[in-house]
Amino acid sequence: MNYLRTAILLAGLTALFMGVGFLIGGQSGAMIALVIAAAMNLFSYWNSDRMVLSMHGAQEVDHSTAPDLVNLVAGLAERAGLPMPRVFIMDNPQPNAFATGRNPEHAAVAVTTGLMERMSREELAGVIAHELAHIKNHDTLIMTITATIAGAISMIAQFGMFFGGNRDNNNGGGMGMIGTLAMMILAPIAAMLVQMAISRTREYSADNLGARIAGRPDWLASALRRLEEAAHVIPNEAAERSPATAHMFIVNPLSGRGMDNLFATHPSTENRVAALEELARELHAGGGWQQEAAAPRAPQRTPQGPWHRGPAGRPGGPWG
Repeated sequence: MNYLRTAILLAGLTALFMGVGFLIGGQSGAMIALVIAAAMNLFSYWNSDRMVLSMHGAQEVDHSTAPDLVNLVAGLAERAGLPMPRVFIMDNPQPNAFATGRNPEHAAVAVTTGLMERMSREELAGVIAHELAHIKNHDTLIMTITATIAGAISMIAQFGMFFGGNRDNNNGGGMGMIGTLAMMILAPIAAMLVQMAISRTREYSADNLGARIAGRPDWLASALRRLEEAAHVIPNEAAERSPATAHMFIVNPLSGRGMDNLFATHPSTENRVAALEELARELHAGGGWQQEAAAPRAPQRTPQGPWHRGPAGRPGGPWG
């Protein structure tokens, strides 16, 4: 079903791309856009994850450069039954995270420095488990490809604003003006289509599965509350420059400036927290809470690091 949704979405984006090409160069422009879109779809399948990571300045880390973080990801990936993803850190003060990759075997998890600095180890575990759930649900392919192609559509639409008026001089300035206005409208429409295509149910599903992977829904619920609050006061400049990637983050990274409300792709944090609280009650009543917490081996932790104490300053952390 994920592959069907991906195919439908890519077909829609390709049609939009062809529409922009038509406004720039008529029928020949549409055909050229079709060829470009086909090449971009193939390129995005193999390379879009790298492009998105690059957009946000993500740097890969390993056991020698970020042992606490990598060990935590490794332990959660083991609990989820997933291959170990690559781990990246984004130098960004806003606490946030996303996952990317065309499949679980080629996946990556990226977190901001703000997330590592502001979250307890338990909360960080909840966030990472949510991103691993996206990987396990095969959401990352469609999320990454749509971000890349939507950005390209917006760029070519802006490019067309400068040249659309020259497409058909035989029809006078009126057609040029219509083409220019259409270009100005197509870019936000394309972006909205991408955001609407990323179903909000994906976030609820990832919350549910992520909470089960971590073993404690309250960890993710606590993280979501703090993430939502921080996103409103701490700007994410990389996301502001590439708003088509906003749907990839665990919470909306856009601050609300300008046209950011067009990219409100995430469900209400209040509703997400309520769903997690209900899940916690179900697990607790059925004994699943304790079973989850006792499931596979926890990651090893170094004596020091930003998560060596819990939310209330107590020693421990996930599974501690």
